[in-house]
Amino acid sequence: MDKIKVVCPACLSVNALPQKESYSKANCGKCKTSLLDSSPIDLTQNSFDEYIVNSDLPVVVDFWASWCGPCKMMAPVFSQVASTLPLKVIFAKVNTEEEQNLSAQFGIRSIPTLILFKNAKEVKRVSGALDAASLKQFALS
Repeated sequence: MDKIKVVCPACLSVNALPQKESYSKANCGKCKTSLLDSSPIDLTQNSFDEYIVNSDLPVVVDFWASWCGPCKMMAPVFSQVASTLPLKVIFAKVNTEEEQNLSAQFGIRSIPTLILFKNAKEVKRVSGALDAASLKQFALS
């Protein structure tokens, strides 16, 4: 059976899970935290590469700021869509005010900007708030 690598949001350990269509249970081998919690993860300069490089799952990163109206409007949609795709897509957020180096590294000019990473490479990017259907389509593309 094929395996997928999944990074634990609690301890950043890389876990190898059997690849399945759906999971009823999946815990981190190191800290025992559930890997089915698909809440968006806050990424920093220190944790960014851990997720992008070490995960076999696609990663959708929302570059946002607390003062941004469209970012605030999209935040609940982002969380809601994330909750529907456990161990299918990782949803993560980067606060552009706190992580200015990451923003510069990826050339973020407007927010919110969403970037889809697959196999540690940027494959798609969109700027502006998305509704739930558009976000899900973006994440699964």
